[in-house]
Amino acid sequence: MEIESNSHHIDIGKRFRSFLPVVVDVETAGFNPKKDALLEVAVVILRMDENGQLYCAESIAENIAPFAGANLDEAALKFTGINPFNPFRMEKEEGPTLRDMFSLIRKEVKATKCTRAILVGHNPTFDLSFINAAAERNKIKKNPFHQFSTFDTATLGGLAYGQTVLSKACQVAGIRWDDDKAHSALYDTEQTAKLFCQIVNQWAYYEQQGQS
Repeated sequence: MEIESNSHHIDIGKRFRSFLPVVVDVETAGFNPKKDALLEVAVVILRMDENGQLYCAESIAENIAPFAGANLDEAALKFTGINPFNPFRMEKEEGPTLRDMFSLIRKEVKATKCTRAILVGHNPTFDLSFINAAAERNKIKKNPFHQFSTFDTATLGGLAYGQTVLSKACQVAGIRWDDDKAHSALYDTEQTAKLFCQIVNQWAYYEQQGQS
């Protein structure tokens, strides 16, 4: 997949201290990133236009095959509605899928002249823990994400709209929410991305010159 090279890409790095925000959501078969299966991963690439406004540029989502020996918690599967054994899931192996996604993100980081990606999510420590555990499990050394720093739309939603639940924050922000589509990694990621962009775009960026 080709990454367009535009002059405004430099601005997104300035806006976020050389970090490239990348929105991620995972769906899993439990809460333990080392033991429970990673079942879905979705990523939204963000870019900035010539007016300094952040927008959603591309979305990528994949269904993931549970890794060998992975735990599948029945309560978690019931909550997400995911059937890991559905033959129509078109699932892919965890390692190659992450390598492809990481490669795309690293290309975007390079194109924007950022230093590395930073994960944006709703309560993102959960998503980052599963991404990091999967990368370690598959011996992927070039993980593009900062290992512990994130942007949290639960916190930002509380600040901007007085709501920390994703669906409620989106509704207050005027972003359409469909309960029937919720808990799909792609849908949740795209709604989180829209919320993050809308919040960020409310605050103008003032470049400090000659200040420590």
